[in-house]
Amino acid sequence: MPLQNYEVQPLFATPFFRASLSDAITPEHIAYVKSLKMILNRENLISENLYIFEEPELKGMKDAVQEALDLYAAEVMGVNQRLYVTQSWGLANPPGVGMHSHAHSNSLVSGSRYFSPLPEPPARVIFDKHLMYQRLELNPEPAKQNIFNTPVNIVTPKQGDLLLFPSEVNHMVETNQSSEDRWAIAFN
Repeated sequence: MPLQNYEVQPLFATPFFRASLSDAITPEHIAYVKSLKMILNRENLISENLYIFEEPELKGMKDAVQEALDLYAAEVMGVNQRLYVTQSWGLANPPGVGMHSHAHSNSLVSGSRYFSPLPEPPARVIFDKHLMYQRLELNPEPAKQNIFNTPVNIVTPKQGDLLLFPSEVNHMVETNQSSEDRWAIAFN
């Protein structure tokens, strides 16, 4: 006789926060970030300045990110403590370049800010459920993937998007298949 009386419940959930902050982007912001001195970061480019939200030219963008962080702390994390950006940097992925899989240590929340038009086709952000401890796995059949067994979640960002997620979550960016640079701002 097949088992008929059972239940499956989630133990924990990993938050992913997405907000459109298009109103907090000016042409001056875009020009400023794209004018930053960029250096090689493995395959892609990273701004030499790792504290760009401290620059007065980006005050409006920083204020909008802070408002989102305040909401995330109160509504998602359920804490009264104020989160604040400790580091912020520009990123550029030239054609044929993506971003390696990584996580951010010594931080609670990380984010990506898509401030300029994204090239077509869009390079998506891939979140991998693996943390430090790797366990043996059997990959689920594609038609049977669900919140409990999916190995990755994929997000297609749009201009104006702000993405927030726990810093310990592994994430990467697909290879830029377009003929234009793909720009973003990242922060912890």
